[in-house]
Amino acid sequence: MELHKESALEALGMMERSRHFEERIQQYFNNHAMHGTTHLSIGQEASQEGLSLALGDGDWIVPTHRNHGFAICRGADIRAMFSEMWGSRKGICKGLGGSMHMTDSAHWNAGGDAVVGSCIPLAMGLALALKQQGTDRLAVACFGDGATSRGTLHESMNLASLWKLPLLFYCENNGYGMSAPVEKAVATDSIAKRAEGYRMPWARVDGNDLMQVFEATEKAVSHIRTSGGPYFLEVLTYRENGHSKSDVCAYRTRSEEEAWRRKDPIERFVQTLVREGVCSREEAQTVLQNARTFVDRAAREAEADKDDVLDLEEAERYVYVPETITEEVPAKKTHVTSYRLAIREALDEEMSRDKNVLFWGEDIGVYGGCFKVSGDLYKKHPSQVRETPVSEESFTGMAVGASLLGMRPVVEIMYGDFMTLASDPLVNHAAKMRFMSAGQLSSPLVVRTPLGSGTGHGAQHTQSLESMFSGIPGLVVVAPSDPYSAKALLKASIHSDNPVVFFEHKLLYDTMGEVGDEEALLPLGKCRVLKTGRDLTIVSYSRAVLTSLEAAKTLEAEGISSEVIDLCTLRPLDMDTILASVRKTRRLLVVEEGNSHGSYGEDVVSQVAEQVDLRSRPLLLAGKDLPVPFTPTLEKQMVADVDDVVESARRLLGR
Repeated sequence: MELHKESALEALGMMERSRHFEERIQQYFNNHAMHGTTHLSIGQEASQEGLSLALGDGDWIVPTHRNHGFAICRGADIRAMFSEMWGSRKGICKGLGGSMHMTDSAHWNAGGDAVVGSCIPLAMGLALALKQQGTDRLAVACFGDGATSRGTLHESMNLASLWKLPLLFYCENNGYGMSAPVEKAVATDSIAKRAEGYRMPWARVDGNDLMQVFEATEKAVSHIRTSGGPYFLEVLTYRENGHSKSDVCAYRTRSEEEAWRRKDPIERFVQTLVREGVCSREEAQTVLQNARTFVDRAAREAEADKDDVLDLEEAERYVYVPETITEEVPAKKTHVTSYRLAIREALDEEMSRDKNVLFWGEDIGVYGGCFKVSGDLYKKHPSQVRETPVSEESFTGMAVGASLLGMRPVVEIMYGDFMTLASDPLVNHAAKMRFMSAGQLSSPLVVRTPLGSGTGHGAQHTQSLESMFSGIPGLVVVAPSDPYSAKALLKASIHSDNPVVFFEHKLLYDTMGEVGDEEALLPLGKCRVLKTGRDLTIVSYSRAVLTSLEAAKTLEAEGISSEVIDLCTLRPLDMDTILASVRKTRRLLVVEEGNSHGSYGEDVVSQVAEQVDLRSRPLLLAGKDLPVPFTPTLEKQMVADVDDVVESARRLLGR
C-alpha cells in the first residue's frame, strides 16, 4: 500500500469514525438510554478498515454480531446506524435489525449475524451467486476465533474448496470467543493453518497494523480473483472492551489489557504516518478530531427523532414478500404420471425457464436422489444441478446466501428428519432476512424434503416435523397431496420471493394422477376443496388427504356428506376457506400424521372453535405422541387409517 496522503488520512479518519461511533454507543448504554444489547469492537479498527480498503464495489461481506466497524468502513450512513440503535424508522433497517443486524445492501453488506459462525455459509452462497453470474467479484465471511469451533465453518471450507468458490474466510482472532481464551477453546496454535487440510492458501497477520492487514488482504483478494478459489486469512487483534454491554472482563488481567492498548491500531497508524513523512502529528490530530465531530453530529441528529418508530402494522409488512401468484393458473393440457415424476417435471421446467434456478443436495447426480426424484436432471442441466457433501447446515446456508443475489436455489434434504441440521439457516436467516433488513434483502429459495412414516425406517427417518417450521414467521410451508398439486405448488414455490419448505410424503412418490402442463400453477396460501359436502368438514394435508377422501366415499354410502379440504399450504394458512366450509357444515374433523401434541391440527381446531358455533366438539386425528416405532404393527398404529376417520365422523354426527 503506497501511503498517498489523501487515502492514508481517509483511512485514519474512517478508523476513528468507527471507534467514536462505538464510544458514543457505549456512553448511551452506560447511561441506560438505549435498549437491548450491543457488541463493540473498539481496538479492532485496523482489521475492519484494512479489509475494506482491499475490497472493491460489488464485493460482499457478511459480518458477525460485532459488525458496526465493518458497516462504517464499507460506507454505511452513520446517522442511520445511530437511528437503528434507537429503533427508529430512520435507521439503516428501520429499527427492525438493531445493533447485531445492520444490513446495508447499497454497500454490499448482507448484515450482521447474531448466531456465531452461521454467517459463513451465507457468504459462501453469495460467492456462488457471484460466480454463477459470471462476475469477478468475491464474498467475505467475517467471523471470530470462537466460530472456528463450529462445524459449519469446516463444512463450508470443504465445500468452498471443492467447488472453487470466490470466498475469503476472514477470521478476526481477538483472543476470546466470549470469555473463553482461544488457547482453551481451539486445539491448534494457528487457526489459519487448518486451511491446509482443505487445500486452501492461508496467511496470518498482525491485525492491529493497518498496513499489514491491507497488504495481506489485498494479496488474498488477488489470489481469489485470479484462481477463482477460496483463501483463509487470520488477523490477530484484540477487543479493548468486553464481549457485550454487561461484560466487566473478569476473565482477563488489567496488565494484558494495557499491553494491547500500547498496540492500539489508530495510534500505531498515526505513528506510521508521521514516521513515513506522510503527515504531521498535528494534521493527524485534525483528522481524528474531524472524525469525532462528524460522529457527534450524526448522534445528535439521530437522537432528535429517536421516537419516530414503525408501528406494528408497518413492521408486519416486512415479514413476507407479497405473492404474485394469487389465483390458480389452470392447465391447458394434462397427462398422467407419478408424484415423483411430477416433482421432477417441475424442476426440469423451472431450470429450463430460468438459469437462476439451481438445484443441489446429496446424491442427486448419478444415483438419481435417495427417492429417485432427481433422475437424470444432472445430465440435462449440468451447470444448475450440483451434488453436495454431507453437510446440510452449510449447503442450506449457502442457498440462503445465493438467494440474496437473485439465485433461486432448490435444496433437497434427503430425509425430513435431517431438517433439524438445516434449521439454523432456515429459521434464523431465510425466515428473518427480509424483516431484519427492512426489505433490503429477501430469500427466495425452496427446501424440499420427504416426511412421514410407513417405510420401516425407524424413529430418525420417519418423523413429521412440519409443525416445527409452520411456527416460524417468514417461512412458507407447503405439503402437496397428489401429483397435480406437487408439480403446480413446487413451480409456484420456485416463483415465490419467500423461503419455502416443501414437504413430500414418502408413500406418495409412487401414487399416480393427472398433472398439469408448464403453465399450471396453484397459489401458495390457498386450500383446495376436493369434495363438497353439507354434513361434515374434513381438513387434512399430504398423504392424510388420500385417507380422508377414501373415508368420504365410505361415509357417502352411509348418507353422510363430507366436504374434504386439502390445506396444500400450512403457512400461511387459508382460514377463510376452512371457516366458510365449517360455517356451512358446523362440524370439523382434522386428520394429520404429525404427533398430536402441539400439532398443526390443534391450531386449526382452536381457530375454528373460537369463530364458529359448532354442533359438536371438533375432533383431531393425529399421530400418537411417541417416536415412530420400527415394529410394523406399531408403526401402522401411529397414523389414522380410513376406518379411524370413518368412525370419528360417525361420532361427530352422533351415529
